[in-house]
Amino acid sequence: MNRRFTYPEAAAELRVEETWLRRHIKKLPHSKKGRVVTFSAEDLDRIDAMHHHDPAVARPVAATASDAVATLRPLPRRGGAARIA
Repeated sequence: MNRRFTYPEAAAELRVEETWLRRHIKKLPHSKKGRVVTFSAEDLDRIDAMHHHDPAVARPVAATASDAVATLRPLPRRGGAARIA
């Protein structure tokens, strides 16, 4: 029989917080018998694949003059008293 992981064991295996697993359980592969939720090794592999990001594949972001962040300006100061120059 395959090994089944509980919430704490699965969180340790995936290197995430147990609360993260509990919050996202509806979107994650798992098994449930009554109120007991378990994860198989295949479930953990699928969860890892779902949330895997390879930075080498992502295209680099170049800062240009047309970049939206480059056009941001600070907001004016807030305060009640007017400045005397």
